[in-house]
Amino acid sequence: MSQYSDSARKHMDKCLNALRGNFARVRTGRANAHVLDDIRVDYYGQMTPITQLAGVKVPEASMLVVEPWDKSALKSIEKAIESSDLGITPSNDGVSIRLPFPKPTEERRKELVKECHKYAEEAKVAIRNARRDANGKAERSEELSEDEVAREKKGIQKVTDDYVAKVDQMLKAKTAEVMEI
Repeated sequence: MSQYSDSARKHMDKCLNALRGNFARVRTGRANAHVLDDIRVDYYGQMTPITQLAGVKVPEASMLVVEPWDKSALKSIEKAIESSDLGITPSNDGVSIRLPFPKPTEERRKELVKECHKYAEEAKVAIRNARRDANGKAERSEELSEDEVAREKKGIQKVTDDYVAKVDQMLKAKTAEVMEI
């Protein structure tokens, strides 16, 4: 591997990691603790992630339980979840907060699949941008002959094709998970 395709590969790895993160936030019928990652709670004047204030457990496939370490934060956590765009109504039993995940309707699952396709397309665009940048660096290099630049571009294209195939594979798996009843 050359330095140009290695550089492209590093950027493309970041694209795949971002896609994994986006896919983790897509809500399927299963409980997934990652849906709480972006929710911040007003805790003594500081906006704090829920995961720093509470333990998040998945006792069953369609239920999340949030157990705050400081019981005084219970109401704040409940309010933050209610005001988020999760679309789940939390139930507070005085000790923990239960989040039931209803099975999405057929129409909702199709919307989620569209969202996944959008994330996958964004990842592909980012991968192509990494390819363009690597090709540009190879072309601007004064140490490479025309033949070496062509060889570099061919190697970079092979890496790009591999990463696009990985995105397609991840999308296929996530689509199957979302459409599962």
